[in-house]
Amino acid sequence: MSDIRLEKMNSTHIDDLAEIERACFSEPWSREGIAAELSNPNAVFYVAVQDGKAVGYGGMHHIVDVCYIANIAVLPEARRCGIGKKLLTALCDYAKEAGAAEITLEVRQSNRAAIDLYVKMGFETVGKRKDFYKKPTEDANIMTKNICNI
Repeated sequence: MSDIRLEKMNSTHIDDLAEIERACFSEPWSREGIAAELSNPNAVFYVAVQDGKAVGYGGMHHIVDVCYIANIAVLPEARRCGIGKKLLTALCDYAKEAGAAEITLEVRQSNRAAIDLYVKMGFETVGKRKDFYKKPTEDANIMTKNICNI
């Protein structure tokens, strides 16, 4: 696998990100929904690019001192190569530099690979959201990472 570089999301990434959404999620964001994040002043999105094509992305919203990770997605054929960790690290670095106190997210309870990554990166399960996901219906773990900005 050739080198992966991270870029801030821009309009040239929209079609690739919509494709990643369809490949990764049973209820994907629309192309229009992804594009709308470009004009959201609270949105922070990074795209993992390989050979000129987006193979993954991570997005979060930063409001006051809390960051909420909306999505981290990697094409199935590009998984297990450290792309998710690279994206999560970039989001965590942004949060720390921006002075956030915590980062939070939801993850399907069955998504062991993601949960394992989040735990390795310092996230803890702090609660559950009953029937949060659809297609199939499943509870979500709420996971949070406190950030020390001393």
